[in-house]
Amino acid sequence: MATGMTLGGFLRSQGVTRRAFLKFCSTLASTMAIPTGMVSVMAETLEQASRPSAIWLSFQECTGCTESLLRSHAPSIESLMFDFISLDYHHTLQAASGAAAERAREEAMHAHAGNYLVLVDGSIPRVKGYSTIAGISNLDMLRETAAGAAAILAVGTCSAYGGLPKAAPNPTQALSVAEVIDDRPIVNIPGCPPIPLAITGVIAYYLTMGALPPLDPLGRPLAFFGENIHDRCYRRPFYDRGLFAETFDDEGARKGWCLYKLGCKAPLTYNACAHVKWNQGVSFPIQSGHGCIGCSEPNFWDKGGIYESVPMGQFGYGPSITLAAGLGVAVGAGAALLARSKKHKTEARLHGDDPDALKR
Repeated sequence: MATGMTLGGFLRSQGVTRRAFLKFCSTLASTMAIPTGMVSVMAETLEQASRPSAIWLSFQECTGCTESLLRSHAPSIESLMFDFISLDYHHTLQAASGAAAERAREEAMHAHAGNYLVLVDGSIPRVKGYSTIAGISNLDMLRETAAGAAAILAVGTCSAYGGLPKAAPNPTQALSVAEVIDDRPIVNIPGCPPIPLAITGVIAYYLTMGALPPLDPLGRPLAFFGENIHDRCYRRPFYDRGLFAETFDDEGARKGWCLYKLGCKAPLTYNACAHVKWNQGVSFPIQSGHGCIGCSEPNFWDKGGIYESVPMGQFGYGPSITLAAGLGVAVGAGAALLARSKKHKTEARLHGDDPDALKR
């Protein structure tokens, strides 16, 4: 991509049609709770966006979050890497290694100081010697790289909360990103691993809005973590009727009854699994016959056994708060888009640029 080229200019050069571009914007609007009437404004705003640099840091992790990202379908990993962001550093995906890899990270930090995104998967060990990259401790590398970042995305439960490495007895004294960095905006995208669309959706929202999406009290994007799985689960009617599977192979299980008695943590787990699903929308754990283990919640490894039921009763924030959160997302997104659209139009008139694009 040429220096200074906008996303719209790049997509035109790659033969992307107006229809395909608007389809992507419609998908993004639906996913992020943006009013459908704002799609055209979103298209105009996103078209003017410049491709940001992204640095991906992998610490105490299992590579599951990267595997999840590779299976994203809206947008795909190819478009994410080459159309939407410049993924300048990623241990697993980059071709460079050794000193050349570290130079790529340093060059991206200097060239895009104050404007690049940092994505982190894995917890950060506080005990020296547990995990180093190029002789640099994870703690030092995070602090160094985050210093010039515009924002940080903590991808996966390990980086968002500490995850499995932080579980008792926590021999590495593992930390979450937010426990190390307190002077940069942070979005937590938990899950073990997180839903791919939650990762790419936040990045696409950032490109569109020039800001991070509305977050819940735990720093998670409301569009994906605003409701608990229990409220969106297709087995919920069986719960309300008191119909539960007692074992994984009894008649209730075969009829698709609620898995609450088998330890399902969906009532206390906030995530988009039940409606976004996995593997390009094919299924999710409960649909496959296993209860939710609560992997997008803090300290889920230390909250009892996987097959122990949570207390019964009223779960979650309740519908009124969920509705208010959704309205807040929509209103905030609409206001941001209109403001950015007016700004772009003004700048286009001042510079004599053509405001119409991607019309082929």
